[in-house]
Amino acid sequence: MNCGFKSLAVFLLSPGYGLRRQDIKGTAETITAEITTRRGNHHQEMRMKSVVSLLVLLHCCLSGAQVHKDRDGVGVNEIHQVDYEDGESRGNDIQVDKQRAEAAATTHSQQTCQPDIHTVLREMSTMMAEQRVELRHTKTELGAMEARLRASESQVEELKSKVEEQTRRNEAQAVELSSMETRSNITESHVEVLKRHIEDIKVAFSASLGGPAFSGQVGPFNTGTTLVYRSVYTNIGNAYNPTTGIFTAPVRGLYLFRFYIFAWGDDSVPTTTALFMNGHQIAMAFARQAAGSVNSSNGVSLLLEVGDVVYVHLWAGRQIFDNVNRLSTFSGHLLFTM
Repeated sequence: MNCGFKSLAVFLLSPGYGLRRQDIKGTAETITAEITTRRGNHHQEMRMKSVVSLLVLLHCCLSGAQVHKDRDGVGVNEIHQVDYEDGESRGNDIQVDKQRAEAAATTHSQQTCQPDIHTVLREMSTMMAEQRVELRHTKTELGAMEARLRASESQVEELKSKVEEQTRRNEAQAVELSSMETRSNITESHVEVLKRHIEDIKVAFSASLGGPAFSGQVGPFNTGTTLVYRSVYTNIGNAYNPTTGIFTAPVRGLYLFRFYIFAWGDDSVPTTTALFMNGHQIAMAFARQAAGSVNSSNGVSLLLEVGDVVYVHLWAGRQIFDNVNRLSTFSGHLLFTM
């Protein structure tokens, strides 16, 4: 191994090869700097460090070889001095023999160690080429990772913007919802008040044609006539008007109406009345008899809106009778609101 390194040193320092210790040292420093800047694989760093160690050892061997050469030079000079003192002729012979021996030794050493030097150089070149390839791959991977990182950061910023926008919308919706809840509470309060008001509304009436103030026959008339029931028994809610005989619905709801008729028998003049709502006939009561008394009645439930009117209509050419006994009546009441 020492022979290999010494031969390598001699070869690298030979004039033909032209490699100096400064060059080797510079190469080692360059590789060391490359190792320092490398990021990533621990195995790659160990391999690079092995190359550096080999170059450092080579540098040491070169230094040792130079020192040994200097010492050999000093010994040769001393021998030459002694031989010179013994005799110029003898010294020249010894010098020639020594030069031949050194030339033969050098040739033999170069022939023996030169293959080892080339092998080491090839291995070093191969290792450095592999390291360069791996370094390029590492740089490529780092570039791809940086691109993905930038893309991820861009996505994060976009998501942050969307989250902030959604947060603002949620806050606005929360304010609007609070306002709607307030209005809803007010509306519910009003509804409750209206419900209580409707529940408090009670509507009922009952009236007759005759009574203490009137007794007798009504009709016949040439045209139909609205009967006015002036004798009022009850008028809760004042929805019935005893002056006009018309009932006006105060609230929307279901109402029940009934009407009864009485008359004296007359074959030529029957008794016919009808219940009207808003000018339309709804139900009718009819009676006809030649002598004696006749009576009839009818009733109906109606869904009325606020302001609808209901009344009893006497047909044209018909008659009806009543007295204090209240034989002909009209009544109605609210069943429930809707």
